[in-house]
Amino acid sequence: MIEKLHFDAHKLIFILVLYFLSTPLYGQSKQDKELVKVLDQVLAAQFKPGRPGCAVLIAKKGQIIYNNAFGSADLELNVKVQPTMVFRLGSITKQFTSIALLQLVEQGKISLQDSIQKFIKDFPSQKYGITIENLLTHTSGITEYIQLDIRDPFVRRKDLSPKEVIDLFKNVPLEFKPGSKFKYSNSNYFLLGYILEIITGRKYQNVIEENIINPLGLSSTFYDDFNKIIVNRVKGYKKEGEAYENADFQSATIAFAAGSLLSNVDDLYKWHQGLQGNKLVKKETLEKAFTPYKLNDGTDSNYGYGWFILDMNGSLSIQHGGSINGFKSNEIYFPKEDVFVVTLFNCECASMEEISQQIALLSIGKIPDDKGIDLSESILESYVGKYVMPADPKRPIIISNENNRLYAGIPGEWKAELTALTETKFNIKNIRPAGTIKFVKDSNGKVSKMIMTQSGKDYESIRSNE
Repeated sequence: MIEKLHFDAHKLIFILVLYFLSTPLYGQSKQDKELVKVLDQVLAAQFKPGRPGCAVLIAKKGQIIYNNAFGSADLELNVKVQPTMVFRLGSITKQFTSIALLQLVEQGKISLQDSIQKFIKDFPSQKYGITIENLLTHTSGITEYIQLDIRDPFVRRKDLSPKEVIDLFKNVPLEFKPGSKFKYSNSNYFLLGYILEIITGRKYQNVIEENIINPLGLSSTFYDDFNKIIVNRVKGYKKEGEAYENADFQSATIAFAAGSLLSNVDDLYKWHQGLQGNKLVKKETLEKAFTPYKLNDGTDSNYGYGWFILDMNGSLSIQHGGSINGFKSNEIYFPKEDVFVVTLFNCECASMEEISQQIALLSIGKIPDDKGIDLSESILESYVGKYVMPADPKRPIIISNENNRLYAGIPGEWKAELTALTETKFNIKNIRPAGTIKFVKDSNGKVSKMIMTQSGKDYESIRSNE
């Protein structure tokens, strides 16, 4: 059944693409109406009543052209998702943290080149200067605290202070010299939230509320609090086999400034408008946030201050996704086309990247990326196995074949479907920054290693004989 729905959705998108190609440019409003019609059909097929759902908003040149919701906000009470309902945002929170920090930069209270030790006195420098800009751009080399092997199995269910969480990872060795590489790490924005508290003398949630939420009138944006009654809050889910389950509980203090905000599609559009209207920071400050950070070797990292800057089928996009217990989210903005798309989902199982990217591309009249070429089961099976990166042997990448679909992942951390671009090269779906995997054969024709490429960097893993 899932396969049929997926096929039907692509069929409807194909019909819409044909319509775009046959419609004169002067018929833009007619295209928008057709887009609304087809998206309603596609999303209604994907997110049926009785299943977790989504909310979607599309705005073009300052006008909302699509705002709808599908599926269930509460499976137990059979409540339909409404566009006004509130979802957990996950890492879209990082945008708010970034802007709150940049406001302090404009006020002269902090510099992007300040070291973090200036504010967190006991944070080890490990022989390197780690700057505020390194934190903003994920170039600090500080390890991902979410992936730490912590003895307490219930740590994520506890309300911890920012300092207690930082103490869990501050002494872990850096993974690379600051500024030399890009590696997405929630630790960076967790630290920024704590620094915001140190400078302002206020709690992170109060800083965001007073400096961003209230000035923009974001009436449906909140710092997460499990005990607080939040009107229109949807429930989050996960999927085990074919059954949906309530998402695992996690204290908001664990995600903190890296992922603990809640909002709805309307408020996120107001947020976007507030940024573009320079209501929070100056134009030149925002432009810097939307500019890829240059690494020490002069190459771009595809990440600014809280946003990915990526090419999507020839169009520049400024975007960020989020994933947190029970929820996924994505914002995509095309500055040249002036099109803003936000998608919110209340299940960890949602194909957020694929759906949001297809919607975004269709909203600017472009054909979504192809699903890939078909390969025989024998070819797919030849890639199955464990691949070990010499620099990180404790986190092997597992390639698996499930119902003639190839997947890559690190157990307990992430898993993504691969789509074949050629017989040996695959696109990795649903990851940011975008990436590919290429399998390499030895002189005997057997697969001996694979090369993962992200942000222009190659990461080689050797196939294990285990």
